[in-house]
Amino acid sequence: MAVPLTIDTARLTLRQFAADDWRALHEHYSDLECTRFTFGRALTEGESWRAVASMLGHWPLRGYGPYAAVEKATDAVVGTVGLWYPYDWPEPEIKWALLKRFWGKGYAAEAAKAVQRIAVDHFSKPPISLIGAQNIASIKVAKAVGAELEEQILFRGNPFEIYRHPASAPR
Repeated sequence: MAVPLTIDTARLTLRQFAADDWRALHEHYSDLECTRFTFGRALTEGESWRAVASMLGHWPLRGYGPYAAVEKATDAVVGTVGLWYPYDWPEPEIKWALLKRFWGKGYAAEAAKAVQRIAVDHFSKPPISLIGAQNIASIKVAKAVGAELEEQILFRGNPFEIYRHPASAPR
């Protein structure tokens, strides 16, 4: 099955990144509260551009990747959600990262559920979400979409938890 380039949910469109999406996502990447469990520091504009370029480049390398999550009502980029499997990750994962002003609206869970449906058809084993052990907000999202704690690991010298997504996703 080919992974779709665009997915629609009730309130979001998950689509390929456009040239200027990095500017919107820089709001996320330049905010230490948003990046403390991923990069561990705020990023510069150039680093934000490269982060988005790496997500876009993931698509031809793996055949799938993260999407720009866009709010249908406003056409605003709210973050990125999708499949992600960098070379040093333990397994393919479903990732999410939203701009802080869009936290608490249920967008991460809504988009992650849509990606779960694709993952069920694309992978023989359900993907994981690799989450910093102290990242309570992301752990809540993982649990909200039915992912279960599988194990705790040290990843890049820090405590992380692996949440396994369900083997079947609601339609």
